[in-house]
Amino acid sequence: MTQIESAKKGIITEEMKEIARQEGLSPEFIRDGVAKGEIVILTNSKKPPQRLVAVGKGLRTKVNANIGSSEDYASIEEEVEKARVAEEAGADTIMDLSTGGDLRKFRLAIREAFKGPMGTVPIYEAAINSARKKGGIIFMTEDDLFSTIEQHAKDGVNFVTVHCGVTLQTLERLKRQGRITDVVSRGGAFHLTWMVYNKKENPLYQHFDRLLEIAHEYDLTLSLGDGLRPGSIADSTDRAQIQELILLGELKERANKAGVQVMIEGPGHLMLNEIHANIMLEKKHCGNAPFYVLGPIVTDIAPGYDHITSAVGAALAASYGADFICYVTPTEHVCLPTKEDVKIGVISARIAAHIGDLVKGVKGAFEWDLEMSKARKSLNWRRQEELAIDPYLFKKLREERPSHFDKVCSMCGEYCAIKLVKEMLEGSK
Repeated sequence: MTQIESAKKGIITEEMKEIARQEGLSPEFIRDGVAKGEIVILTNSKKPPQRLVAVGKGLRTKVNANIGSSEDYASIEEEVEKARVAEEAGADTIMDLSTGGDLRKFRLAIREAFKGPMGTVPIYEAAINSARKKGGIIFMTEDDLFSTIEQHAKDGVNFVTVHCGVTLQTLERLKRQGRITDVVSRGGAFHLTWMVYNKKENPLYQHFDRLLEIAHEYDLTLSLGDGLRPGSIADSTDRAQIQELILLGELKERANKAGVQVMIEGPGHLMLNEIHANIMLEKKHCGNAPFYVLGPIVTDIAPGYDHITSAVGAALAASYGADFICYVTPTEHVCLPTKEDVKIGVISARIAAHIGDLVKGVKGAFEWDLEMSKARKSLNWRRQEELAIDPYLFKKLREERPSHFDKVCSMCGEYCAIKLVKEMLEGSK
């Protein structure tokens, strides 16, 4: 029995108890959220992760880190190190998006290195293996795709991005409206290439029940991908994007009825003033399913700084109800990230997620800030280091530019406002 089937029967599983303990909530709250499809527990009934994570309504906003090889840079050791860096920086989950080298070897090595839940995009492997062995993505068979998805589940993957909403109908809508950046999703592009050449419907949409059978067997969470997400703010919230979202909402209902957990993926590049509407549309049309957003990135002019443009959007998205933030590194539109870029991306996304949690009133979020404020008032630098989202950077900066004056930092030195006011108030008693 899957998590959602257990929840619907009123059964509180051990996984639900563990999530309740992590979040400081009641097991009944978790069970109710799972039963409604508003919370997903990222597990795998055959090979659960060492560290459980849940995503959804009322929970702490989670952060995902994307890593993986490319044809230009394919080092297993490097990607494993990125996985370790991401976990140390506080990433809740990781996704292996490898497209270069032996894809299964990369997946297994990253799965071994990362304790939390892991996601993949199986269409990458199915399409790339077809290109390597058969001479083109267009020669991929439906069986190639579904057997790849099942292999990922067997290998201990906990959630898979599947672009079920990229259909012939949504493609026609995209063509009629037109776009500046067309399709920027790699998975979406693979599907469209195959569909146009073969003049066939997307197998993941046409044979959705087959996908559900695999997901049910492994209690694999389906992350219904946004293959038509906007790749520029000029294309944000257009008809193709919204039609795909509506389709995903319908598929979410089917999946939940079949005992399969579902998340919905969202944009992408969005105008800042459209973020709230996008969150409301997803919650309305997808039955409050957990919403997994990439950023969103709110301006297109800052390559090299897109950890910032995405964090701005992610903070707003989380505050409005997004449940899961996919980080964006500084190199998003430039090159494959290094381990340093991965850390920056994770920390930036965690800051944005926490800002959202403050607004949403997530348990413990405000208290964290309050404790930091108390530590600052008392000039307790050790406690501030403990509370910092990146304690290593805090310590490094303190050591690099220390103050010559006692108990203060080198920003204000002897003219530290907190120190002066404290001395004045204590002296006036």
